[in-house]
Amino acid sequence: MKAFPDGFRHLPAYLDIEQQRALVEDIRAVVLAAPLYIPEMPRTGKPMSVRMTNCGTLGWVTDRERGYRYQTTHPVTGTPWPPIPQQLMTIWREVADADVEPEACLVNFYDDTARMGLHQDKDEQDLSAPVVSVSLGDTCLFRIGGTARNDPTQSFRLNSGDVVVLGGRSRLAFHGVDRIFPGTSPLLKNGGRINLTMRRVNRTAQAETLP
Repeated sequence: MKAFPDGFRHLPAYLDIEQQRALVEDIRAVVLAAPLYIPEMPRTGKPMSVRMTNCGTLGWVTDRERGYRYQTTHPVTGTPWPPIPQQLMTIWREVADADVEPEACLVNFYDDTARMGLHQDKDEQDLSAPVVSVSLGDTCLFRIGGTARNDPTQSFRLNSGDVVVLGGRSRLAFHGVDRIFPGTSPLLKNGGRINLTMRRVNRTAQAETLP
């Protein structure tokens, strides 16, 4: 296997089964307040294969008319996003190695057929803080490359309870999900995979004043 990009960390089995179950209950509460919906690709309006929602002061959304962006309210209900659960905030503080807090946590639900094409997380103003990703439920085949779309890639499995950190040079690495392996985890009673990705969006006031 090739070396991962600098700053990329895979933390297998970071959460034990009880922590995973508790986090699933937290996410159920998030979804109750901010229901899952199907986002659309910019310009084409093509629906994505994942369903998603957000928690935090900001949420990442996309649609045909306005494209990729962060906003303070749910695009369907118009209500503010619920707060990020404390267990996720604890994970951020343990692994992010950053002196800022996340403002957004994307909640992506993958069914057996869902995919996520290679992409960069680059809609944030602050790219110095990492993206911290938590996997719950069925195993997926995760792909990561370099900072150019045509860089070589490698794939490996992410299991329930795994945490991934994209920091340093890997913060802008292209990555995606090739497939889901159904029935590989009993965590979600109806199967599927939940991916939680925490991001810092805005620069801090201190960072704004630096030369």
